[in-house]
Amino acid sequence: MIKAHDCTSLIGGILMKHMIYTLLVALFLMGLLTGCTEEEPQPDDRFAAYVKSWNDKNFGKMYDLLSNESKGEISKEEFVERYQNIYEGIEANNVNIQFTPPEEDVVPNKSGQVFFPYDVSMDTIAGKITYTHTGILIKEGKEDENWYLSWDPSMIFPKMRDGDLVRVKTTLPRRGELLDRDGKGLAINGEAISIGIEPRRLGENKEEAKGKIATVMEVEKAFIDKQLEQSWVGEETFVPLKTYSKNSEMIEKLMPLDGIVQRKVPAREYPLNIAAAHLTGYIKNITAEQLEELKGKGYTASSQIGQRGLEQVFENELKGEPGAIVFIKHKDKEENTVLASKEPRAGKDIRLTIDASVQKSLYEQLKDDAGTGVAINPQTGEVLGMVSTPGFDPNDFVLGISTSKYEELQNNPNKPMVTRFKQTYAPGSTFKPITAAIGLKNGTLDPNEKMALKGETWKEEGWGNYSVRRVTDPGKPVDLKDALVYSDNIYFAKEALKIGGDTFLKEAKQFGIGEKIPFSYPLNPSQLSNDQVAPEGVLLADTGYGQGEVLMNPVHLAVSYTPFITNGNLLKPVLKMEDSGENVWKKGIISSETASIINKDLIQVVEDPNGTANDARVEGMQLAGKTGTAELKQKNTEDGKENGLAVAYDAQQKDFLVLLLVENANKGSHDVLPKVKTIFENRGKE
Repeated sequence: MIKAHDCTSLIGGILMKHMIYTLLVALFLMGLLTGCTEEEPQPDDRFAAYVKSWNDKNFGKMYDLLSNESKGEISKEEFVERYQNIYEGIEANNVNIQFTPPEEDVVPNKSGQVFFPYDVSMDTIAGKITYTHTGILIKEGKEDENWYLSWDPSMIFPKMRDGDLVRVKTTLPRRGELLDRDGKGLAINGEAISIGIEPRRLGENKEEAKGKIATVMEVEKAFIDKQLEQSWVGEETFVPLKTYSKNSEMIEKLMPLDGIVQRKVPAREYPLNIAAAHLTGYIKNITAEQLEELKGKGYTASSQIGQRGLEQVFENELKGEPGAIVFIKHKDKEENTVLASKEPRAGKDIRLTIDASVQKSLYEQLKDDAGTGVAINPQTGEVLGMVSTPGFDPNDFVLGISTSKYEELQNNPNKPMVTRFKQTYAPGSTFKPITAAIGLKNGTLDPNEKMALKGETWKEEGWGNYSVRRVTDPGKPVDLKDALVYSDNIYFAKEALKIGGDTFLKEAKQFGIGEKIPFSYPLNPSQLSNDQVAPEGVLLADTGYGQGEVLMNPVHLAVSYTPFITNGNLLKPVLKMEDSGENVWKKGIISSETASIINKDLIQVVEDPNGTANDARVEGMQLAGKTGTAELKQKNTEDGKENGLAVAYDAQQKDFLVLLLVENANKGSHDVLPKVKTIFENRGKE
């Protein structure tokens, strides 16, 4: 039997356990609810997220943080597109938005708004833009209540309102000019002739008149009709059609036609025309591809850019920087708000070492040939002229060359668009002084030793049917002077074999052969052999007289003669007057004694009646030089086409050296010598 007090005690224990259990469950649920409750959203955190997206240029995320009212004014696509277009249009870079959260909690105003100041800075096409503005946030939502930005166009730029536009106006800079050493223009900011129609001058039969103009101008009549149908055209209005250089033959053809009127307009001008075409190159309107490639480098859709020649080589110095204004074009008022402005910076004028009179003289001698000419001052390395023929008129390309003229240039078998002084050629016998210098330096060649040679051909055992041929057998043993005077291939072939392939290759590098030529105008490098491998056997023998695999750039070949004039220093070619200081490329590559020996012998090549360059001799002037006939053939037994070369310099004044090369010369170097002579005779007469 259970006693009463025992029963009471049992019930009390059960109740106590139940109460404790209930309390524990309540405490657990309270903790769970406390852990699941999120903190109150803070407006400064929300604005900081907006600013981060802005700095990242994530305009889509920015839009997601806008208030419902703001989203009702602009769609997400419009919002993103507007920011992108404005920033791309003004070339915004380094966009930086600074927001410093407040140290204390922000209390909303009566309208439930909170305000946060922020600072913006960015680099643009017109310079830096900076401003301070205020972001306004309001709380929205029920279950997911949070802070959202009250946005309007003033957040792009403070003074922007609905309907306003951001615009950019650019001012093109003055392009720098290319001048010769005396300040004469080679590429200048000159004038051209704009040809157009004044409708009242077309006469009674307007359709016939427009047809004639279209035919001569090589355009469709529909093009002329379209120009005349523009809303601003009146009977006395000048309607431009095409622009030509001042010397264009098209002006003479068009001016007699009914309706035609001309006007002078600013244009890039090349006064030497064809004579300096490959040197100066030309400029043209920038293409869409170039504009994209050069984005951020100061070009606009209306820019012109160097397309070839020095206009392209010195583009960064010549182009200058455009001026620009970034402004807000307001919908409701005429006055614009300027956000940033920058004045244009003119391009740099570049004075070249070129002598315009020398340039024209070289061209006059080569204009009827396919060839190239180079003139330098062999004591300074200054390039006085560089010509490639046939050529083209760069003025035509600046203003828009006609289809027929362009096709004529492209179809010309003599390739007038090729820059020949940039290429490499077999130097032929003009290379022999280099072989002589290497032999003298290394002691394998004794200038006074007579080499007994017989006949016009020679070969070593094991050469099969191949033999070295010389043009003239003087009928006597020859020393170095004789070998240069008579241009004896056999002598220099044998001397090359005595030098040896490895030594020849090493010493050729002292003349810069196989290296990049240190010159403003990019030139193809010269070579002693393919892949710059030491020549052996037949190839080494042929190398000695400038055949085999030897290829020399004309400018490089010209400066390769400078050691014979400077007592052993190889000068580098120079094209800018500002670089005419220390011009030594390689110092002391031969001794002054070696230089003197070769110089004296090269004088005899011109002075001696038997000398191969005697036809270039000028009365009252002492010239030194060397001729070369590079034979282009497939087999030793057949005659091939020949390039004629000649190098000559004033051995007294030592300030003028000329190299001429004529492709496919009928008589080899003999076709070139009269041209060289005329250049020296005319020097200084202009």
